Amino acid sequence: MTALRKHKMTVDDFLAWAPTQEGRWELFDGVPVAMSPERVIHGRVKLRVANALERAIQAAALPCQALLDSAGVRIDRYRSYQPDALVYCGAVLPDDALEVPNPVVVVEVLSPSNAIKDLRDKLQGYFCVPSIVHYVIVDPDKRIVIHHARGGGDAIATRILSDASLRLDPPHIELAVPDLFPAEQVPGSA
Repeated sequence: MTALRKHKMTVDDFLAWAPTQEGRWELFDGVPVAMSPERVIHGRVKLRVANALERAIQAAALPCQALLDSAGVRIDRYRSYQPDALVYCGAVLPDDALEVPNPVVVVEVLSPSNAIKDLRDKLQGYFCVPSIVHYVIVDPDKRIVIHHARGGGDAIATRILSDASLRLDPPHIELAVPDLFPAEQVPGSA
């Protein structure tokens, strides 16, 4: 990620500025940060996660929507993150919305360039948002899912899954962890 050094920007300033820029951006402590290019595996896993969330929502007949890296989540006055996928419940958002109010589930797919921010900064940030119950980190290289769930008080429960089901209550959906990853390919096979 590349940071632009300017005056400390609020999320409202950022939402007016970011659509006029090339590429995708997030706001960390008032500083716009360009999101790094993604590896093919990152895109494949992101798509599989979003599709799995959408299927689970439809199977449970919930009034929720899954989105694939299209809108931001306001953390506070100076931070806005753009998760790789998310789930929110309620009315369908307008097509021109730039942020999602009250997400319930946020998902980040790890890559070498974003691991520290996702594992440390975003973990702390996402749980500043009262509506977020689940922060799911998907590691395409290790083929594991790290599930952080809001507990009672200020407790956060963490599970690491590789070959199991991931139950997200709320919104009362279940994902098969192996389905989040492409089939493993043997090098040299077609």
